[in-house]
Amino acid sequence: MLSDVMRATEILRGGGVVVIPTETFYGLSACVTCPEAILRIVAIKGRDPHKPMPLIAADLAQVHSIALLGPSEERLAQHFWPGPLTLVLRARPGVSPELVAADGTLGIRVTSHPMARALALSCGEPLVATSANFSGVSAVSEMKDLDPALVQAVDGVLDGGSLPGGLPSTLIQVCGETLRVIREGAITRETIIKVFAGG
Repeated sequence: MLSDVMRATEILRGGGVVVIPTETFYGLSACVTCPEAILRIVAIKGRDPHKPMPLIAADLAQVHSIALLGPSEERLAQHFWPGPLTLVLRARPGVSPELVAADGTLGIRVTSHPMARALALSCGEPLVATSANFSGVSAVSEMKDLDPALVQAVDGVLDGGSLPGGLPSTLIQVCGETLRVIREGAITRETIIKVFAGG
């Protein structure tokens, strides 16, 4: 098991896959500029390759490096990040196609977990952060509950201790003057709508 963010950084920047802690559950992580590692995560999970994976960033600057934000999205980001709000944004040209939906968008948030933020900052780019479980199996918040076969398939596990679990991030998309709540999670629809409306 890894206990050092710098060692995890070396693995990720070398094209590896690492299990990392997030605000809720453990996740499978890879650098967004390592398409081979991204494809490995798809294979490890048994995930639909046409379903884009969620991303985390250390700060808003990292989000800007791979996505385009309009004024409403900037306001939401400034208010809720770091935190459990995933924004569906237009991907910049050159982003790995494995991360981009058919409509040219990707989902990303600035994570509030200090170890995950430190890792993204150390890597110098956003990271894939999809739940560390096989598709169809529940996500885990305890190291002891990680499937041994999954642990065997990755290049390292960053020990974040016991995680809180709970609701996933709220997933939203701004469509012109309209706010689309795709998945209501840790942040309520009402709270987001109030900020979106300028309240």
